[in-house]
Amino acid sequence: MKNIAILGSTGSIGRQTLEVIDQHRDKFSVIALSARSNAELLVEQAKLFKPKYVAITEGDFSYVKKSLQPLGIEVLSGSDSLTAIVSAQEIDIVLTAIVGFSGLLPTLEAIKHGKNIALANKETLVVAGELVTTLAKEKNVKILPVDSEHSAIFQCLMGEKHNWIEKIYLTASGGPFRGMTRKELKNIKKEQALRHPNWSMGNKITIDSATLMNKGLEAIEARWLFDVKPEQIDIIVHPQSIIHSLVQFIDGSIKAQMGLPDMRLPIQVALSFPQRIASPFERFDFLQYPTLTFEKPDTNVFRCLPIALGALRNGGNLPCIMNAANEIAVAAFLNNEIGFLQIAEIVEEAMNKIPFTSHPTLEQYLDCDRTTRDYTKTLITKKS
Repeated sequence: MKNIAILGSTGSIGRQTLEVIDQHRDKFSVIALSARSNAELLVEQAKLFKPKYVAITEGDFSYVKKSLQPLGIEVLSGSDSLTAIVSAQEIDIVLTAIVGFSGLLPTLEAIKHGKNIALANKETLVVAGELVTTLAKEKNVKILPVDSEHSAIFQCLMGEKHNWIEKIYLTASGGPFRGMTRKELKNIKKEQALRHPNWSMGNKITIDSATLMNKGLEAIEARWLFDVKPEQIDIIVHPQSIIHSLVQFIDGSIKAQMGLPDMRLPIQVALSFPQRIASPFERFDFLQYPTLTFEKPDTNVFRCLPIALGALRNGGNLPCIMNAANEIAVAAFLNNEIGFLQIAEIVEEAMNKIPFTSHPTLEQYLDCDRTTRDYTKTLITKKS
């Protein structure tokens, strides 16, 4: 029996994680749940899974506490509640499904307490990959990827411990605007950008997918997860989203992980590792996909991707700056304050403005994030 804490249980990944756990209650037990503000769903989940701890960081604490009082569940509030939860002795795995930079500190705290991490919060490694992976090695903590692309690479590397990687290929669907020109993208609205062709995700990651920023973030994450150099990572557009990523070894052979686009599978792989367990998920049928296609991403149209790859190559606090500016710019786009193409423009301007630091400390990362967000908000106000 593995005891699980889910940070961000009311989001897309959190809800699907609970689906997986519900199907395997003999193998997994929910010890803690957290949400930012969705109090009603959090209470519903807590009543169903009866965790020992529940935290709500910004929502209606009194409602949650009152609703769960008869069950004897300890209810916490505020951002510090997450770091308190992940230190609980009985927790084996912390699944971090919080969106954005806010996942960094509770993930670090969980690692400090020796908890294995099922990582769905890519920004943790994007912002502070060296710091996080160094600490994980010191504490002998496993970081188990939940993103479908990184889970695919992780699965391809099973049994390949001593074999050298030549290249990693991260696949991208291309998003809803694949093949469009910058002129066609100029007046794109958020309703169009939120219609992903293959995956059902939260708003922020869906917009990142539409701009291809998500693939740039994944490239940075892959650099730290699999200890590879930037030049060993390549991006390839695969519109069908059947091959989730590939690994090429030094002898030229390539391994790929395939399957229908269903986030429950990589979630289950992370929770059950090193075993595989049965699932009721729909099976892939080759005859329904007689053609799988591949193409280069259009980096002239989708500027977020080369911006992110530049941050990957240059390192330091550039990925932190890029991530902070992107989070603010995406929120502004979703609030109809800026246009779709302005997301990349704003991110690039912030990266050119905020001072570069080659080897930041945690305090410097936190300061860089705050400074970048303030600058980006000012920039958006001027543009809008």
